[in-house]
Amino acid sequence: MTDQPRRVLVTGAAGRLGRAVLDLLATRGVPATALDLRDPGGLPADRVVAADAGDPVAVREALDGVDAVVHLGAIPAPSLGTPEEVFCGNTRATFVVLEEAGALGVRRAVIASSFSVLGLPWASTLLHPAYVPIDEALPLQVEDPYGLSKQVDEATAAMVARRHGMAVVALRFPLLGGPGDKFGKTVARYAEDPGSGAKELWTYLDTRDAALACWLGLTRPFEGYHAVFVAAPTTLAAQPTEELIGRFHPQSEQRAPIPGRAVPIDLRVAERLLGFAAQHPYPVDTAKDQEAAAS
Repeated sequence: MTDQPRRVLVTGAAGRLGRAVLDLLATRGVPATALDLRDPGGLPADRVVAADAGDPVAVREALDGVDAVVHLGAIPAPSLGTPEEVFCGNTRATFVVLEEAGALGVRRAVIASSFSVLGLPWASTLLHPAYVPIDEALPLQVEDPYGLSKQVDEATAAMVARRHGMAVVALRFPLLGGPGDKFGKTVARYAEDPGSGAKELWTYLDTRDAALACWLGLTRPFEGYHAVFVAAPTTLAAQPTEELIGRFHPQSEQRAPIPGRAVPIDLRVAERLLGFAAQHPYPVDTAKDQEAAAS
C-alpha cells in the first residue's frame, strides 16, 4: 500500500457516492474537502466548498492542502440536461479538476468513469458488445453525450497522467445502489423482463464497494493512467448469464465460460491493480424471481 493521503478533495461530494467516500475517509481518519454546487449541510468533511467543479478559481481554492483527489462531480445521465450541458459540463469539470490538481503537485487521483463509456446503456437501439466477458480493451460504441463525456474524461485522465506525472485511475462504475435502494426494484424488473437489463449487461455495484474502490485507487501502488471496470461478481438477474447473453446478445463472441450468474465482465484488472473485490453482493432470490418470470 502507498502512504495514506493527508487530505482528499472529493467533488460531487453531496451525491450518493460522494457521501459514501466521505464516510469512508472519515472512518480512516483522513481529512476531506468536499466540493459540490451546493452545501446541503451535514457532509462528513471538515471543509466544504460550494462551487462548480468547472470553475478553475474555486477548484484551486478547494485544492489547498490536498494531496489526492476523488472526482465524482458530473451530470450522471444524458437525460438530465441538454446535450451541450451534459457533454461540455462533464468534460470541463474533469479537465479543470485534474489540470489544477496536477499543476499544484497532486500526484494521485481517482475519477468516476462509467459502464456507459461503452455506449450500450443510452443507445437508441440495443447494441451488442464485440465479445464477452467484456474487458477494458472492448471497442466503444458511444452515440450519446454522456457516454462521450466519459470517453473524453478518460482521455483527459490519460493526458494529465503523462503531463504531470500523476497516477490516475478511471473507475468504470455500473448501476450503483445499496440496501433499501433501487436494487430491489431492478431485480423485480429483470425477473419480469430480462431484456430490460441487456443494455447494462445486468451489472451493478453496492455504493459502499464503489467507495472502497475509490479508496484503493488512492492508496494502492501504481503509476500512470488506468481505466478499470469495477462491479459485483454476480448480476441482478435470476437467470444464468450465458443464457441471457445467448438470448439478448447472440452476436457477441463468447471468449470464456461465464458460470452461473457470474457478471459478464473480466474483473482481473481491478483485482490485480487495486486488490478490489466487492464485499456487498445483493441477495437475488433466484427461485422466486425465476418463478415470477415464468408466470
